[in-house]
Amino acid sequence: MKAMVLEKRDGYLQERDRPIPTPGQGQVLLKVEACAVCRTDLHLLDGELPDIHYPIIPGHEIIGRVVSCGSGVTLQHGMRLGVPWLGYSCGHCRYCMNGQENLCDRARFTGYQIDGGFAEYTLVDHRFCFSISPDYSAAEAAPLMCAGLIGYRSLSMCGDDLQRLGIFGFGAAAHIIAQIARWQGIELYAFTRSGDDPAQLFAHHMGATWVGNSDQLPDVLLDAAIIFAPIGELVPAALRAVRKGGVVVCGGIHMSDIPSFPYALLWGERQLRSVANLTRKDGDEFLKLASKAAVRTKVECYPLHAANDALLHLREGKLTGAAVLTMNGN
Repeated sequence: MKAMVLEKRDGYLQERDRPIPTPGQGQVLLKVEACAVCRTDLHLLDGELPDIHYPIIPGHEIIGRVVSCGSGVTLQHGMRLGVPWLGYSCGHCRYCMNGQENLCDRARFTGYQIDGGFAEYTLVDHRFCFSISPDYSAAEAAPLMCAGLIGYRSLSMCGDDLQRLGIFGFGAAAHIIAQIARWQGIELYAFTRSGDDPAQLFAHHMGATWVGNSDQLPDVLLDAAIIFAPIGELVPAALRAVRKGGVVVCGGIHMSDIPSFPYALLWGERQLRSVANLTRKDGDEFLKLASKAAVRTKVECYPLHAANDALLHLREGKLTGAAVLTMNGN
């Protein structure tokens, strides 16, 4: 099989021929149809995540079909499954027992510690997969597996009394969760880099009430804000934008250092929270909600061998929506 492999910390994937793996106990072999490209993949390439074991095949927003199953697994051949970032948890620690498997100290992650979907085939744990609605093509469904899931978990952390929501960084996750927010009747306020006209137009197209630069403030205070851009300087900016009792959620796995800021920005019972990974419960809830809200994803498709191009375009901010690697034209 063809695979795009990260062999060392140099920020560039190598196309390699690998044997098609054989599923072991509890595993499923999937023929990959599509795999979305995530900013976390850039953090992996740049060596910003700890304990990377090279070589590794990135990719954790996978849509594929069942080819074969290992012992203990019975799934229909050809069944379509989605594979998220969380690829394994121990199931018996205090976190797993309390519905916080995303915090499990023994968790393993797809495309980081487990070979991922930048390949024609991949092995997955059958317990950490989701059935995918036929309403979506493989390319359309792929971003739901991380951009959608992390966006949903971030939105859930914003609280119930939510009328005005700010989003800092309007990319793949933002354009999905914006649709959920608008469907729920929430006013959307989008903050982008200065001069990023395509992102601002995209935010307007997705129904934003207000769109501006990240150093600007709307005329009203927000109930909550989600930061998807991995930029620590946005934390005090977001705190300035929310009301007393408001919530700021950091939605990324990695962020540059947060600068010092006056305590007055946090005072007034404002909350600053981080999102760490996701749970299978998040996936079940979100996928049902996405179908109900008729969420559509905007994708730009690339062939597998062009994975480095897709990553470069993501790094340079040239995408509106999500980049997706597709196999065999799916």
